[in-house]
Amino acid sequence: MKWNDSIKQFEDYLKIERGYSNNSINSYKNDVLKFKKIICKDTIINPNKINTNHIKEFLFIISKNLSASSQSRIISGIRNFFDYLLYEKLITQNPLDLIESPKISRKLPCTLSLAEINILISNIDFSKKEAERNLAIIELLYGCGLRVSELVNLKISDLFFNENFIKVTGKGNKQRLIPIGNITKINVNNYLNNSRNQVNIVNEYKDHLFLNRRGKKLTRAMIFTIIKNLVKKSDLKKTISPHTFRHSFATHLLENGADLKTIQQLLGHESITTTEIYMHLDNKHLADSLNKHHPRA
Repeated sequence: MKWNDSIKQFEDYLKIERGYSNNSINSYKNDVLKFKKIICKDTIINPNKINTNHIKEFLFIISKNLSASSQSRIISGIRNFFDYLLYEKLITQNPLDLIESPKISRKLPCTLSLAEINILISNIDFSKKEAERNLAIIELLYGCGLRVSELVNLKISDLFFNENFIKVTGKGNKQRLIPIGNITKINVNNYLNNSRNQVNIVNEYKDHLFLNRRGKKLTRAMIFTIIKNLVKKSDLKKTISPHTFRHSFATHLLENGADLKTIQQLLGHESITTTEIYMHLDNKHLADSLNKHHPRA
């Protein structure tokens, strides 16, 4: 059993059988390649010869330079690789079965207030051609709680404005419907009907909503750059990324009375435990719930 063949088959499995996105597949692949590079070195050790001692050696080496959360993510990628080999009956036992991931503390996500979001919007330079596009990007990130990958892959054919929702393709190619508010619709329509029409669009990307100046789909990296430049111009002393708007979307919904199950569905979380982190951000919501529902309140 050769590494290159096994990794290629693993990639195909993640794409075809599991429906993972290219970003997730590349992440898993890089985890396995990192493991192979460190453990194999100058020695040829095929995947089916890896045992628990090799795993422990690898963890000891990476623990010197990586945080617990980074270690845990890499372990997850390698575990999935050997689970695949076990599934294909290429090995008889996963060498990570007895390995525990390092315990990681759960950090509360950074969020923005509505005032801070308005400050960011007010600092968009409307003398530039991309202003309407950038405003529509922020409105969708905050107004619909999209992931960056969901945003850049959003298509015009996914917009159902007459019915007041958009169709989003999330992790694992799972689709969900998200309601869209009037302010977000207005700003997306302004971009669609004005500045986007002035771009010479490459045929392949005619249905993609957000385009660069060359008429191609915007990249994830470009979204990060747009937000970074806007934060710098706004002089906000926070670490803000595109994902911050998603956190703010969920937090503001919770603050205004939305239940966790609804927020879970809107965010596209597979497990509600992922959504529960937002409960820690809003102690007022917890106090209000207790006062409203507990007989001794």
